[in-house]
Amino acid sequence: MIYLYDGTPDGFLCAFLAAYSDENAMVASDGFQLPIGAEAVNIATVQEQAEKVKKRFLSFDKNAIHALETILRSGDSDKDEVAFRYFRFLAIKKRPVLEMLTEEAVRRADDCIRRVGFEIHRMKGFIRFFETESGALYAAFSPDNDIVDLLLPHFRARLPHFPFVIHDVKRKKAAVWDTEHSFLAPLEKGEIVISADEDAWQKLWRRYYKSVNIPSRERLKQMRGYLPVRYMKFMPEFSIRSD
Repeated sequence: MIYLYDGTPDGFLCAFLAAYSDENAMVASDGFQLPIGAEAVNIATVQEQAEKVKKRFLSFDKNAIHALETILRSGDSDKDEVAFRYFRFLAIKKRPVLEMLTEEAVRRADDCIRRVGFEIHRMKGFIRFFETESGALYAAFSPDNDIVDLLLPHFRARLPHFPFVIHDVKRKKAAVWDTEHSFLAPLEKGEIVISADEDAWQKLWRRYYKSVNIPSRERLKQMRGYLPVRYMKFMPEFSIRSD
């Protein structure tokens, strides 16, 4: 049986409760492509029920819910199953298990958590803001994981006096700071006009990159290990425009 939930941590906890005693259970969020002939049941998110399950897991491990929230942010297609196997193992052991890396369920969960954290760390350095004609800053990116809101506190602290938008173009949503409030909002497409100053800054970025790049000593494979190609299209220094 496949237990379908709404994609939220509370929804997962309700689905986990329903699926726990089913040895052949799978847990999946909305949008999961059901295998032919598979049986599925939709599990409603009941807040009171979710709170009880949450308290139970927190009694086993104070970091359990943080781990769940992080795993569910993963861009991996099997993240729900990873979370389910990990929490089933945690429920059996009734104590912290994240250090038990010889267990496959733990190892897969740990890998998910580490990759989400690593991408957050990367994006604090790779995000590039453009100044728009209105004076607001805009940055587009397409992360592997659902992390745009987790980047907001970092940039809000760095740019407290500048309104900005960080646009996750893959998930069509944005984190917004208006210098007083921060919030998430749906954003299908970012249509911006950059300021004259910004155009000059982008040209400077490209000139800087050309000046420090030594064609005879290129190490493209090594560079792509530090900076994946999929990130480059949002960075002005890698623009193919000529200046």
